[in-house]
Amino acid sequence: MERNEGVRFVSSSIKIPQPPTRSAPLPFFLLSSFPFACQSLSFHLDRAKEAVNNFLTSLPQRWPLPPIAMARTEGEPNPRRHGREDEERVLISEVLIRNKDGETLERADLEAFAAGALKSCRPNSALTVREVQEDVHRIIQTGLFSLCTPVAFDTRDGIRLEFQVEPNQEFRGLICEGANVLPSKFMEDAFRDGYGKIVNIRHLDQVIKSINGWYQDRGLTGLVSYAEILSGGIIRLEISEAEVNNIIIRFLDRKTGEPTNGKTKQDTILQQLTTKKGQVYSRLQGKRDVETILTMGIMEDVTIIPQPAADPHKVDLVMNLVERPSGGFSAGGGISSGITSGPLSGLIGSFAYSHRNVFGRNQKLNLSLERGQIDSIFRINYTDPWIQGDNKRTSRMIMIQNSRTPGTLVHGNNQFDHGGLTIGRITAGVEYSQPFRPKWSGTAGLIYQRAGARDDHGEPIIRDFYNSPLTASGNAYDEMLIAKLESVYTDSGDRSSSMFVANMEQGLPLFPEWLCFNRISSRARQGFELGPVRFMLSVSGGHVFGNFSPHEAFAIGGTNNVRGYEEGAVGSGRSYAVGSGEISCGMYGPLEGVLFADYGSDLGSGPTVPGDPAGARGKPGSGCGYGVGIRVDSPLGPLRLEYAFNDKKARRFHFGVGYRN
Repeated sequence: MERNEGVRFVSSSIKIPQPPTRSAPLPFFLLSSFPFACQSLSFHLDRAKEAVNNFLTSLPQRWPLPPIAMARTEGEPNPRRHGREDEERVLISEVLIRNKDGETLERADLEAFAAGALKSCRPNSALTVREVQEDVHRIIQTGLFSLCTPVAFDTRDGIRLEFQVEPNQEFRGLICEGANVLPSKFMEDAFRDGYGKIVNIRHLDQVIKSINGWYQDRGLTGLVSYAEILSGGIIRLEISEAEVNNIIIRFLDRKTGEPTNGKTKQDTILQQLTTKKGQVYSRLQGKRDVETILTMGIMEDVTIIPQPAADPHKVDLVMNLVERPSGGFSAGGGISSGITSGPLSGLIGSFAYSHRNVFGRNQKLNLSLERGQIDSIFRINYTDPWIQGDNKRTSRMIMIQNSRTPGTLVHGNNQFDHGGLTIGRITAGVEYSQPFRPKWSGTAGLIYQRAGARDDHGEPIIRDFYNSPLTASGNAYDEMLIAKLESVYTDSGDRSSSMFVANMEQGLPLFPEWLCFNRISSRARQGFELGPVRFMLSVSGGHVFGNFSPHEAFAIGGTNNVRGYEEGAVGSGRSYAVGSGEISCGMYGPLEGVLFADYGSDLGSGPTVPGDPAGARGKPGSGCGYGVGIRVDSPLGPLRLEYAFNDKKARRFHFGVGYRN
């Protein structure tokens, strides 16, 4: 049959008086799925049972027992008994389907449906009341009839049994109340094919179950709480959706579990929630909100408990929070990848103080000091993960840093180098970050930097051992104001996912001696799995336009670049390109083995760096490496131990923490 494409069903807010027999609605949080067909069929079956009882009561009074029952001989089975001893049988000569007035049904197909449902009641059969009742139930259970009454007539040919039925109305329209989030197209598609047809209660039950399933599949708290067929063939549905009435924040003591006063501002918590007042409560959305609060890093435990509200169709959400200690001191150690000589020169120690919930607004303050034999970093970071009053989740970070790092990345890797060249930087800036599309985020910032070279004694120097300049301005230090833009795409946190980062830094020459340059760079990674084996491909590249400090050139070679070479030993250039491929496979527990190959090049741009530090040190400008390694998952990230060969037949161990850039 063709679909009724021209039919539309529109949800209406018209309030229809409820039947006087309907009880008051239950509180919504106690409601469960009430299949409409089960209610309706039960109602109709009760009516049918009453009709059968009337049939049973009137039968002995109106008709004498048939002669066949009196003519049985001794020892013969009693045809009037079946199953239980008290069930009498009556001989029926004719069985008919009629309407409630005893007339032939207007629609032959409905008569055929009713007749086809009969199992026991056949002409010239001896029936019990139970068998008649069962056939009445079968007619009702077709879903096409609202009433079925058995009536017996004494005729010249014997007793005629009529099933007087009342068909359901033809479906002519739909009124749907309370469906605030259920799409109207879903309702249209569910009911369109039934327009103009007799309402089938069993089919209606399936439609209602599909509506309830739509809510359940999406984690929404909603269901069809009431349904009825009005005069004129109008189906009226009431849908109860649990609207969030209020969100109550309650802090619990981390030791006793009793309510206590929290340090975190309630509006800071509410700002993180996607569940809002007036929305239909979603269990899936609530679960994501719990995970979001936990990722703030200031809570030990978070639970959401729905509670009944004064309005039975609404729900209050109680969020129980257990706060973590706000701040503390920590100490640790690590390895600097920029150190290439000396057995202990790469070791660094660190000391830090952090406060993760400044002013009770989830703002982070970190003060850290890292100190090694050569390098040191003192850093102050103040981060607001979500600026108050902003509806786009904009974060702000203010940073001040004083660092001294080895200059060997660009001005090292030659056995004739003398002295311990270091690069001192004073940096201060502010950055704003914001997610602007799914899986995309952007960062904009303004950073001031003052950088220059120092010798072993901490004295500023402007030229290295090869008389190459160490600054772009010719002064003891270079100053610059950098406008930064960065865009990041991440498919997911999994290593087999894709990632893309594009970065641009523009030097703003507010003063004549300040550097003016444009530095662009990007990197991409794509991973995929084939059975237990993971494949990872990554590329990166960049270029610098204008006047820049030599130590800011792109350094190629090392643990996070081209393995098999020391840090920066391949070259340093105004441009660069690096590609890498890895194949990894799990070995035992958190341990996995890796095969890798890397290639990097300065694209012939080494001589364009001021002073050509790579050429003076005989760096090749391009190189490749390959090797094997093992990785072990840890709370700090994967611990990487790799053994690599380069194209100069040199071999080298590399140790790193975390994923490669």
